[in-house]
Amino acid sequence: MRLLTERVEQVTAEHLDAMERQGPPVDLVKAYAEPIPALMICELLGVPFADRELFQRHAVTVNSNDATPEEKYAAFAGLQGYLGELVRAKRRDPTDDLLSDLTTGDLTDEELTNVGVLLLGAGVDTTANMLALGTFALLSNPAQLAALRAGPGLADRAVEELLRYLTITHTGVRTALEDVELAGQVIKAGDSVAISGQAANRDPARFADPDVLDLRRPATGHVSFGHGVHQCLGQQLARVELRVAFPALVTRFPGLRLAIPAEDVPLRTNSDIYGVHRLPVGW
Repeated sequence: MRLLTERVEQVTAEHLDAMERQGPPVDLVKAYAEPIPALMICELLGVPFADRELFQRHAVTVNSNDATPEEKYAAFAGLQGYLGELVRAKRRDPTDDLLSDLTTGDLTDEELTNVGVLLLGAGVDTTANMLALGTFALLSNPAQLAALRAGPGLADRAVEELLRYLTITHTGVRTALEDVELAGQVIKAGDSVAISGQAANRDPARFADPDVLDLRRPATGHVSFGHGVHQCLGQQLARVELRVAFPALVTRFPGLRLAIPAEDVPLRTNSDIYGVHRLPVGW
């Protein structure tokens, strides 16, 4: 993933240039947060970027708590149909991308399609929301914003702290494979357990002053990408994108500010992935 850093920097600069040409105010979600990770995952997988509105819409529906089961199923089926056609095209005429590389292995079309659905769906929605909500958090904490702007070398630690503080993928479910005793409570084999990543990442036994955003905090040990065998497959790509995009944004626009009152920013609370629907900013 580190080999992609230069390309991420180029894509980020192009979108900052476009924002500067357009002039304020702009919706940071549409102008910056969504297109950068979408373009990177498209290039990595070999998915046409021109189709991004289609698969972004499907990905948002799959994660929406407002969508009916039928709507979610239709969105997932739409992603499967789209990726299935693409996989068959890659087998016939491979190009220089991850999906084409995977067609040379022993994965069936169905398996490869579902790999593509997972990577594409997760790659376009999670990092986009992290970028937008992270910027909102920084703009709401001027001292932390100033610290990041003054010290680009703080980027790695800042990203980990923002991941901990925000925990945009907030809940999960796991099933015990054997009886486990946890804090005096027996979880029996076969029991399902709902897990709150937000509670874990704000556990005062692990992080001092957990409700405070502190970019200098060593936030290692957070569970924003999951844990164990279920850790996020794309976490290193997300880290590369965030480590480039946050400092570049606040450096290019030193006067970056919200263009509407903070209480009017529409929060995305109806989804498995927390974020903002829009983030109007000026400078």
